Amino acid sequence: MLRVVAMMMLGHLGELELSSASIATSFTNVTGFSVIFGMAGALDTLYKLLILIGQDPLISVEAGKFTIWLIPSLFPYAILQSLVRYLQIQSLILPMLLSSLVSLFFHLPLCWALILKLKLRNAGAPLAICLSYMVNAIFLGHYVKFSSVCYKTRASLSKDVFLTTSEFFQYAIPSAVMVCFEWWSFEAVVLLGGLLPNPELETSVLSICLAVTASHFLVQYSIGVAASTRVSNELGAGKPRAARVVVFVVLVLSVSEFIIASTIIFFCRYIIGYAFSNEMDVVNYVKDMTPFLCLSIIMDSLQAVLSGVARGCGWQHIGAYINLGAYYVVGIPVALLLGFVLHLKGEGLWSGLVARATVQSILLALVTCLKNWEKQASIKHAYQVISKAVEGGSTEEAFDVDNTVGEEVQEDLCTPAMGELMIQEVLHEGVVQVVNEPELEEWTRW
Repeated sequence: MLRVVAMMMLGHLGELELSSASIATSFTNVTGFSVIFGMAGALDTLYKLLILIGQDPLISVEAGKFTIWLIPSLFPYAILQSLVRYLQIQSLILPMLLSSLVSLFFHLPLCWALILKLKLRNAGAPLAICLSYMVNAIFLGHYVKFSSVCYKTRASLSKDVFLTTSEFFQYAIPSAVMVCFEWWSFEAVVLLGGLLPNPELETSVLSICLAVTASHFLVQYSIGVAASTRVSNELGAGKPRAARVVVFVVLVLSVSEFIIASTIIFFCRYIIGYAFSNEMDVVNYVKDMTPFLCLSIIMDSLQAVLSGVARGCGWQHIGAYINLGAYYVVGIPVALLLGFVLHLKGEGLWSGLVARATVQSILLALVTCLKNWEKQASIKHAYQVISKAVEGGSTEEAFDVDNTVGEEVQEDLCTPAMGELMIQEVLHEGVVQVVNEPELEEWTRW
């Protein structure tokens, strides 16, 4: 909501401020904050890059200014995301809710003061975003540091962190690819809007649609996070039937929510634009785009929940392939065809996103229905048995996993990386006092 609030206030300054902020935000999301940070020494020439790819010169200059001021938000945002994931895993939702509310109520008057009162305009919005991220990160950091709830899971920085780095990246890289493919397609549509006739109007309206759908997406993403946690827990406990029930429940919840949300947005189509701008051409264009916006909300809701299920099952690599195909084989080509070849402009570009979300939802639904849930539950349960055995100092319980899962499951579980990780944990932690040669050979086989 922090960026949405800033966009709302900038929109009331004019189309130029709104469109330039949209282009800047899209550019930083596409390139990634890490790349932007590496370019920090030459960001004064950013507007030249935007001009080279065909963006309006006036918008490009303002976008460059916005991007420069947005870079400091890299640091608090990175810390905040780590803290949020740490608390989500433990189902500590209340502190995150309170922290978000505190930062939002801090952000509202801060945006008003920097953008409108002090007249910092495009510089005030990213500065307010950065300060609000800092408040949120500080709040959660203090909670993790001093709360007794986090005592058992709180750990100091040590070399032990690096023991599971390879395993972490096995899941982190596909997960990051999934997110990048998704973000880049949305932001690419906004950047493409800058190549259309009347780029200020097109990018302004597309950014408003993106702000609305992104705000709603957070609701469905939360349902997806809950699905991911519950499905992972049920599979880890060896309960595939319970995991399927969880999937059914979250889908019913998701459908109920997006029907209500899309209906409200459709009937409010005449006034939505006023929240972002006083320009009548912007307000009317947003009204015309609302039916397409409602369709994208419906399809994105389904894929958000099904993506959460995929993460809970450890199917990040499958999700990455699906996202790659849906976004760049279907979504972007359809957007280019409808927007530029058939001259549907912004409506055509957004229709490409609808086509992408539809294909993505269908493919994720097929994967969810066709996957062997019993096998997945056996894999996760076996891994938990081994992990607990290693932590408890008993290799016998770990080896007893041979009697609980089939050969096919063992082949999936017993990868060289997993075996190396187990050996490192045994030898490094000293949980097994004596590792004789036969035992070591057995661990090596695992």
